[in-house]
Order: sequence, then C-alpha cells, then structure tokens
Amino acid sequence: MSNRVNAKYKIDRRVGENIWGRPKSPVNKRDYKPGMHGQRRAGKLSDFGLQLMAKQKLKGYYGNINEKQFGKIYKEAARLKGNTAENLIGLLESRLDALVYRAKFVPTVFAARQFVNHGHVMVNGVRTNIPSYRLKVGDVVEIREKSKNMALVLEALQSAERDIPEYVDVDPKKMTASLIRVPEFAEVPYAGTMEPNLVVEFYSS
Repeated sequence: MSNRVNAKYKIDRRVGENIWGRPKSPVNKRDYKPGMHGQRRAGKLSDFGLQLMAKQKLKGYYGNINEKQFGKIYKEAARLKGNTAENLIGLLESRLDALVYRAKFVPTVFAARQFVNHGHVMVNGVRTNIPSYRLKVGDVVEIREKSKNMALVLEALQSAERDIPEYVDVDPKKMTASLIRVPEFAEVPYAGTMEPNLVVEFYSS
C-alpha cells in the first residue's frame, strides 16, 4: 500500500477542503494544514500557487495518480480537439477505477484502485486489473462473481453518503455498471471545488 493511501486525508488538510465529502475527513475538525507549522496563518497565494493547488487537488482526488501519470493525462487532453479542461475531466472520469468508485461498488477512490488491482473486476467479460484502463462509452464493468458478497461492496452500495451520477448506469442486483457518456465538468459530482481551468494554466505556463 502506498504512502498516499496511508496519508490520504492529509490531502484534505493540505488543500484545506474536504474534497471527497467524507465524514471522517480531519478538515471537519481541524481546518488547518498538517505538520508542525500547520496552524500558522496562510499567506495569500500567487497565481502560480493557485494553479499548483488546483492541480494537486484534482490529482489527489483521483487517488493514486502520480505526477508522471497525471502529466501524461494532461498531454493527451491537450492533444484532443475541444476544451482542454473538459477533455482532462473526461479522461479522468473514463478511468476504470473512477467508474468503480462512481458506481458505488467501493467507498473511496483509494479502495477502487486496490479493488481493481486485486482482480475483482471484469470489463466486457474479461478480468481487468489495471486501474487506469480507459473505458469506452458502453463498456460493461462487472464485479466478479466470487467478489459480489464482499462486505466492502455490499456496504458501499447501501451507503447514502453519495449518489450515482447520471452519466453512469448501474444495476445494483447484477453489480454491473457502464459509462453512458463521457461527462462534462459540470456533471461530475465533486464534493469540493475543482478548477480544471487553473490546472490547464499550470501546465501551459
């Protein structure tokens, strides 16, 4: 398990926001940054600081994406036609681990990556253990038969903590899900404030 999984809630405190909307977030109790100097008054961020924060927040939201991987996703978004910020969100939401999370098969984005890594998921009937696997519209994601009774899955599906977005079609009984369409930024149910336009400015500067 990576250090980022172990310290996942530090991301919340670092950016000063409960980015997943989870009740366990330390920001709910301590709205200052982690570390021995965390309670010092934060100075006003420069334009670069705001752009960097937006990038760190968006990257952190999707769990275990490292700097190199996130940079590659941005470059692909920039190559595609249309709005780069919208393309970036579309690519992130098309990841297999993101769909597993959106479908409420698991409680967190971190659990989604681990769940896929451990081979609990099939895509179009084929076992797939690559969290970054790029889904196409209409691909069917299914929890493997032997994994359908896992407490993690059953509890997540019954949880009222978050709703399934309209661009994801889920059959809770069959435990299948598919991407109806690649979402626009406005459709994605981020609990916190995301600013993909600032992420584009960060990489463009």
